Amino acid sequence: MRTGSRGAFALLIAAMLVVSACSSSGATTAPTTAATDAPATAAPSDGGSAAPTGLPYTGTLKDGSTFTLHPRVADKLAKGEPINYVFSYGSTAIPLFSPQYAAGYERTLPEAQKILPMNGQAIAPASAVQDVNEQIAQFDALFKADQIDCLSIQSTGTDAFTKIVNDIMATGIPVFTVGVESNGNEFSNFTQISNKEGRQAAGIIVDYMKANNLDFKVFAVSGGDPTQNWAQGRMQGFIDGIKEAIPDATFVNDASTALVTTYDPAATYDAYKAFIQGNPEVQVIENVDIGGEHAARAIADSGNTGKMFSLGWNVSIGQLDAIEAGTQIVALDQQWGDQAGFGALACAELLKNGKVLPNTNVLKPITTENVVQAREDFMAIAGG
Repeated sequence: MRTGSRGAFALLIAAMLVVSACSSSGATTAPTTAATDAPATAAPSDGGSAAPTGLPYTGTLKDGSTFTLHPRVADKLAKGEPINYVFSYGSTAIPLFSPQYAAGYERTLPEAQKILPMNGQAIAPASAVQDVNEQIAQFDALFKADQIDCLSIQSTGTDAFTKIVNDIMATGIPVFTVGVESNGNEFSNFTQISNKEGRQAAGIIVDYMKANNLDFKVFAVSGGDPTQNWAQGRMQGFIDGIKEAIPDATFVNDASTALVTTYDPAATYDAYKAFIQGNPEVQVIENVDIGGEHAARAIADSGNTGKMFSLGWNVSIGQLDAIEAGTQIVALDQQWGDQAGFGALACAELLKNGKVLPNTNVLKPITTENVVQAREDFMAIAGG
């Protein structure tokens, strides 16, 4: 944005007014631009925001608070200086997740820089699990040092980042979140809605059962940390979807008693092996996190190929192998690279063109029909 570019600020005003009218917890917003350079003159139809007057922009956010673009950021835009964009994610050391997130950020940053001059920085704790406190401390330090002009956060829980997001937004620094739905004031969120993910998984299993003349009756849920909101949603959505389609279906556990797994391959495999030995009647095991391939391997090693099946989230060579071998029905790809790349593009579009990018993150089912292409795509990302 150049000096005196009042029209671009008018676009920003119009876009933010629409955002302030959107109040769903998933923060899914429609893309919005102003048709002309004229300043906005009317509040949204639901009365959620008062019409802004003059510059810098002020308006009401979904919790009733007021957002005013930080003068430092406004000054940089007016002078055409690069902004400081920061992307915070959960860990640099989680298998599969961390390298795909890093690759997505690196791939997308140059695209955003073509839209708006920006300096980019990706930060994450080095721990093997997602440490919320350390993650917040990292970007909070940069924020307090005035080193963030626009921020994207890979949230790890619905409420985990609500306060810090709201605090930063209150100072006039735009925030976007990715990965998990959030209850904060961020402009938009690029993520799945967990319960809907679970229901989508259930629908795929039911379709597979019908297409292959199978009669699934006994199910189980597992994976990661079942106490997390995203895990609970994926499990409960799956349970609800299965029971609606198969009224006499039973589950040997539920979202509160699910089999807990870790990011350790050997420990996860052993957990599934013991679970299968103790629950031989199970026909389908849902894994809602990294590790679905270990369920499939335990199924094969226990002699249950063709009698017991798994499904999992995310993409790995092990899961692709299991799909081809017939022990896993589907891998649900969250498209981590797209999540990691969203923030840079969202900041660029918001601050340059006044557009709030919508939540277009979709689960991509990987089955026998597209597993070959999925393998090629995965190897391209992994550099193999």
